[in-house]
Amino acid sequence: MSSSTDNSAASVSNKKRPVIAIHGGAGAITRAAMSIEKEQLYLAELERIVSAGQAILAAGGSALDVVTEAVRLLEECTLFNAGKGAVFTHQGTHELDACIMDGRTLDAGAICGVNHIRNPILTARKVLENSPHVMFTGAGAEDFARANGQEMVEPEYFFTQERYDQLQRAIAADTGVMLDHDGASLNACADPIDPEHKFGTVGAVAMDALGNLAAATSTGGMTNKQAGRVGDSPIIGAGCYASNNTVAISSTGTGEVFMRTVAAYDVAALMEYAGLTLAEATHKVVQEKLLPLGGSGGMIAVDKFGNVELPFNSEGMYRGFARVGDAPVVSIYRS
Repeated sequence: MSSSTDNSAASVSNKKRPVIAIHGGAGAITRAAMSIEKEQLYLAELERIVSAGQAILAAGGSALDVVTEAVRLLEECTLFNAGKGAVFTHQGTHELDACIMDGRTLDAGAICGVNHIRNPILTARKVLENSPHVMFTGAGAEDFARANGQEMVEPEYFFTQERYDQLQRAIAADTGVMLDHDGASLNACADPIDPEHKFGTVGAVAMDALGNLAAATSTGGMTNKQAGRVGDSPIIGAGCYASNNTVAISSTGTGEVFMRTVAAYDVAALMEYAGLTLAEATHKVVQEKLLPLGGSGGMIAVDKFGNVELPFNSEGMYRGFARVGDAPVVSIYRS
């Protein structure tokens, strides 16, 4: 298993060489309080999922299929805040969001505020394929999912003890009861990124052998969020964007700021209209535009030439990438 030493992947111009990148959220690091075993578990899951996407690309799969499957796998892993590992709202419920975009056609599909759909990204893909609309919410999204053969589950499916405990700590802190974060203890469930200061989105971007780009994002939102709150993850141009003319982006961070700055699309606009490179555009957005507004987090990006960037301004971001024929590179912390 390899681990990158940079905040972002080097911009390498292996033009039209298929590549996938994924993220599993960003936030404040509590590295000193996490066991080596737990860190290796996160890295192993990142590598497993990157490798699965890499294999689809090697077999000639489309970028759209690759990001769909990578995010589905992230939704199935309880380590990450999407699908099965989703966090709780203040009211003790789950509300999940997802979005997917095809860079070749600019078609997109999104859903938000659902709690019976096992894999929100699969339903977002169905919206892209089977609906004239781009986004469905709440009960309407779930009706659409049922009509399109999606696997439905009871809300209890999304329960995990670790996420429930996070909610209780967050509620206690709101009432003035200050409790230690997960990082204060050396238990087997400790999350390397402090769960109370973690932006738990997952996402994937890819370029396939034909040069087509795609992006996908999925989340359970923020621990202790008010029911009904929707962040950037399902919003085209904020948490997710893809165009073959420029770039595919999946964001993770302070959703309200990513929405206010239209962060994902801003990268594409800087490249298309200002002529910035991928590295320049992502740096400008993540480091210069988001931070002054209190926007913490990062994004993963692949441009039309196959260059990859994984920038973040928080202390850490679960991330990985792989080109067909190369070993996957996965990491969590800053170098």
